Order: sequence, then structure tokens, then C-alpha cells
Amino acid sequence: MKYNTNVHTQTLLVNGISYSKTKLPEASTPEMTELHDFLLNWFNDDLFITVQTSGSTGTPKEMKVKKEQMMNSACATCRYFNLNPNDRVLLCVPLTYIAGKMMVVRALVGKLDLHVVSVSGHPLANISLPIRFAAMIPLQVYNSLQDSIERNRMENIDIILLGGGRIDPGLEKELNIFRNSIYVSYGMTETLSHIALRKINGLDASQHYIPLPFVKVSLSSDETLIVDAPLVCENKLITNDIAVIYSDGSFDILGRKDNIVNSGGIKIQIELLEEELKPIIPHPFAISSVPDLKYGEALVLLVNGKIDEEAFLFKIKKSFPPYQIPKQIIEVDEIPYTSTGKINRAATKILAQKQIDYSKLT
Repeated sequence: MKYNTNVHTQTLLVNGISYSKTKLPEASTPEMTELHDFLLNWFNDDLFITVQTSGSTGTPKEMKVKKEQMMNSACATCRYFNLNPNDRVLLCVPLTYIAGKMMVVRALVGKLDLHVVSVSGHPLANISLPIRFAAMIPLQVYNSLQDSIERNRMENIDIILLGGGRIDPGLEKELNIFRNSIYVSYGMTETLSHIALRKINGLDASQHYIPLPFVKVSLSSDETLIVDAPLVCENKLITNDIAVIYSDGSFDILGRKDNIVNSGGIKIQIELLEEELKPIIPHPFAISSVPDLKYGEALVLLVNGKIDEEAFLFKIKKSFPPYQIPKQIIEVDEIPYTSTGKINRAATKILAQKQIDYSKLT
């Protein structure tokens, strides 16, 4: 298939209506406003476009990327999944981040029909049309599984691309029985969406991530993944993801070098949160996480001492956003520390998983 990589001659089919450089969509809803603004920047004469990182490696920041590289990524995805002109694809993730932007670029280069819905935890609630391809986060998938109508609609999407957070083993197991094709993606803003995929159901399911054809991976001296993807990155990218690479070139991610908890698609820097909690908690404590079916990771608080849980939660709920509220408080005999006096994050996570009461997670 020949893809249209000439920005100025591209058209975008949105819910069956064609838009172009000279005809932009009306800003009638928040989603269409974001789409209007993105296309305004896409169709201008600048060779670059500004994207925002999600904060996986620290504070979210803006970066400029080449439109040409975004189109390279989009072409690779369309080719890999055999997406053809007029195939209906679903935009149900924010255009603020790279995942949403790349769905639009795929529709532009592949001449796909972009079906735009409100960004929510239930993106399939009001969809009646057949969908060929959709990118969703784990929380959206989890919520859809809880409703019989939405579950049926999800089963009828030909290809689902899961990204934006850790996939809980229980959620993956539930998706194993689906007859459509479901993939877990590995990538980041710097790689302009995914550079590797792992199919989690069907006879061709894989236990490991398989890099796309134009991607090579290796390990740094810290055993973090190095990505060499010249079509989408100017230089090799050294990630914060500790990985293992197998003889066939596939790989697994074992954990993060940094201290980010991804709960329901929201990135939480636990060291910053701990600093904010220090005036409130009179005992040694640590923030960690445990696997969670709904959120991927659930935030938990380990405390070396007695704490009035009701009074503590009442206090922090007035000052902290809901996603920063620990799902459970665990009293422990001691907080694990390294020889240099820092919190031992790996040991803390193991301790949390051993002592957590999973029946009380919400």
C-alpha cells in the first residue's frame, strides 16, 4: 500500500467527514477542539511539531519531533497491522500525549476513518459501529470488561493495542480467551509510540516483546534497554527500563530504574509524594505499589509504627488528588533501607506484596 506522507496534500476522514489543510473540523467539543488545534499545527510549514512527554522519566516536558518521523512510525504501524484505506479506527485516548497524536497521524497517512469519542474510562459505551483498530489503556479495557455490552463491543474490535501502563497478569489472563487480536505495546514519547509489540492471545501469542522490523535493542552497562530506531529517533535512546534480551531479539522489561508508579495511566513520582507526606506522618514510611487488576499498579503506604488510618486519610483527602491517595496502609516492623541510607525500593515492593490484603484494594 502507498502511504500519503505529503503533509500538505493529506486529508483526514473523521466520522466519515473529510478534512484538510483548507478545511479544519469545527471546535464543537473538547475532543474536536484538540483535533482542530493539532491539525492546525500539523498542516503548517514547520517541519517539527511539539509533543509532551508523560513523565515516565521524571517531570513531564515538551519536546520537538519531526513530522517525518511521526509519519514513519505511522506507516510502520499501518503496515504491521495491515490497515487499509477507510478502515475505521478509534481515537479514545487524549490528544495531549503521543498516543493520541499518533492515532491521528496513522489516519492521515493510511487514509483511515478516524472515529472520535470522548476520553473516558468507558470509551465503548456509546459505540455501535464496527471498529477495525483501537488503542486503549488498561483501565479502559478493565472497565469495558465489567459491562456485558461494552465487553461484546471490545470483542468485536479486530485489533486492540494496549499501552500507557503495566498490564496486570489477571487482566491479561481474562483477555487470553478473546478471539480478536490484542497486543501490548512498548514505547514512549521519545520513540513516537510503540517500537515493540507482544501479542497476548491466540495461537501466535508471545511471552516477550518483539521489536518492529526497523528497531534494534541492546543493553546498557546498567542493564537498561537501549533502543536504536533510526526511523523515529535521531540517536540511540538509553531508557530507564531494566530489561533482558533473548537470543531471538525479543525482550522483557523487568522493572524501572527510576521510581515512577503508573496507576490507571497516571504517573506518580513516589519520591516527590513522600516529601509532601513527611509533615503528616510521624513515623518512618515509604510509598510503594502492588499489582492491581483495575489500575495496573495500586499505590500503597508502608509505615513503621501505629497510624490512625481514618484521621490520616481524612487529612490527606483535603489536600491531595485522588490518584495520590494510597489504596492501602500497611504497618511494618521496619522500612528497608540501602547501605547508603536510602529507601530500598526493590525490597519495599517485595514487602508490600507480601503483606498487602488484596481483598481490601479498591
